[in-house]
Amino acid sequence: MNAWNQEAITLKAEIDAELDRRLPPETEPPEVLHRAMRYSVFAGGKRLRPMLCLLACEAAGGKRSAAMTPAVAIELLHTYTLIHDDLPAMDNDDLRRGRPTVHRVFGEANAILAGDALLTLAFEWLAEAAAPPPYPPGALAVELARAAGSRGVAGGQYEDLASEGRTIQAEKLEFIHRRKTAALMAATCRMGAIAAGASEAVVRRLGEYGEEVGLAFQVTDDILNAVSTAEELGKTVGSDAARGKATYVALYGVEAARRRACEMVQSAIARLEGLPGPVEPLTLIAHFVVERGH
Repeated sequence: MNAWNQEAITLKAEIDAELDRRLPPETEPPEVLHRAMRYSVFAGGKRLRPMLCLLACEAAGGKRSAAMTPAVAIELLHTYTLIHDDLPAMDNDDLRRGRPTVHRVFGEANAILAGDALLTLAFEWLAEAAAPPPYPPGALAVELARAAGSRGVAGGQYEDLASEGRTIQAEKLEFIHRRKTAALMAATCRMGAIAAGASEAVVRRLGEYGEEVGLAFQVTDDILNAVSTAEELGKTVGSDAARGKATYVALYGVEAARRRACEMVQSAIARLEGLPGPVEPLTLIAHFVVERGH
């Protein structure tokens, strides 16, 4: 096991412990809702986004502990997006991370409520985590809200659904991916830097790193949906082509998409040069993102 794999295991354990400590227990009424929330949060995710938040905080010269609350809040928001993306009205998926999706286990109405509750709880946690000077106290919540709304994840999801079955240009595809995936990755890294009290220049550079990593992640997801098996991916494969989704694979082909993802990663890594803290973990994460698709 290499040093990064061990570090990732340690980080994931810290994040999982904090999530377990802060989420309502399954025995607290309404029990079914709380079970649905925990079922999705602890479905085996890699915790990539909270890891990026913690490591961006360190790369910006801060201590990892300063970013733990925003890190776990980001994971709640990300989980809510997955629950809602899987719903029959959206992507209508049966599998997520190798398990039945939340609406298949708990019913569609309870899945909607679980997603709503996780989204709301994410901002409750952020409201308790004031950003340090020179930033206003609500800066962390503002970053996440901007990334999640109509100019970010929600807007990207709308355009993704609206583009199904249509021939689109490269500009529209990038618009979708920058909002649906890259916006949250960028906010994740910016929030880590803000939690460190870093300069605006450092916050901007880490946000640019996160955006490029997010784009590479989405391109690689497009590749995996086209070439993996359900057992390897943990969710339905081939669904993008079946639904006529706008993807890099559909527009450029698998090999060109792989090359584009590698270019995005190199662009991301270039943003890390000269930062005040350790950047090797962020470099390794960037490489991991595209290695999934090879």
